[in-house]
Order: sequence, then C-alpha cells, then structure tokens
Amino acid sequence: MSRIGLKPIEIPQGVEVKLHDNNLVEVKGPKGTLSEKIDSGIKINIENNVITFERSSEDKKYKSLHGLSRTLVANMIEGVTNGFSKKLIIEGTGYRAQKQGKDLILHLGYSHEIKFTDPEGIETVVPDQLTIVVNGINKQQLGNYTAVIRDQRPPEPYKGKGVRYENEHIRRKVGKTGK
Repeated sequence: MSRIGLKPIEIPQGVEVKLHDNNLVEVKGPKGTLSEKIDSGIKINIENNVITFERSSEDKKYKSLHGLSRTLVANMIEGVTNGFSKKLIIEGTGYRAQKQGKDLILHLGYSHEIKFTDPEGIETVVPDQLTIVVNGINKQQLGNYTAVIRDQRPPEPYKGKGVRYENEHIRRKVGKTGK
C-alpha cells in the first residue's frame, strides 16, 4: 500500500489546479504555470480544494505510480507557490563563478571558461565568486541544471576541489606518504 499516494494534497490560497483530458494536470500560481501528464491508471479527484489520488488496480506498476503521481503534483504546487532553490559551492584555487546577464561563466581550472545560459524558468544568482544559487519553479529541471553545472568539475577526494552541493559530504582519501 502506498502511504504517500494516499495522502491528500491541500490546494493553498492563490493556486489554481485544473485537470484536463488524458490526465494532464495544470497548476497555476503566483510564480508561474506548470503542467504534467499523469498515467491513465491513476485517478485524480479535486474536491473542496483537496486533491486525492486512486489507482485503478493493485498491479506493482500502479502501486509505484500512485506515490509518484502524488509527489509530482505536490512538487508542482510547491514550485508555483514558493519555488525551489539549490546552492552550489566552488572549492579550489583560482576557481570562480560570475554572472553576465543571463550567462553563468565558470572558471574551473581548464584552459577555457565554461559558459551556461540560464534555461527558461531557471535563474542563477552568484552572491560571491565561490557560491552559485539556482532558483526555479520546476524541481526536475532545477535538479538537472545543477547536476550539469556540478559535472563540469565534480569534487575530487584528495583535496575536495571542484563544484559540490551545499550539504554534500565529500569522502576524503589520504594522499601518498613520504619515506
């Protein structure tokens, strides 16, 4: 039994949830609009500002999709009301980030700079040269974009140099010992 899928979602004030045909859920809020297609085996009920989810059968596939569908819609509602944010930390001598308009420019020890243009719906903020804050309303798109930035120079285990998430723990290794 999916415990997450059985939890109802309360729709906050100022958020509008519409259910279109083919189980397309559209959520409008103060920060923007998101839509997601939910599998047809999951039935969505919207009554009195509360959303509930029911699965059509007890197959393993629908048991898995039950909790996933509820979480996707809950994340869409959270995104259009409060938004999501991830923080990246840069460590290493000479490593730095800067912002020019919609471009994020990274200097990560390569012979060239790495340039990213913020995708639609995502905004990067560089409060100082060693910190990048990525904000957006779509949690999946935000996580993917921060992972792409981190993959340019993942943290290495000896000195910890590279780009890491704010609360990420880097397992350190001991270097070579002398004679």
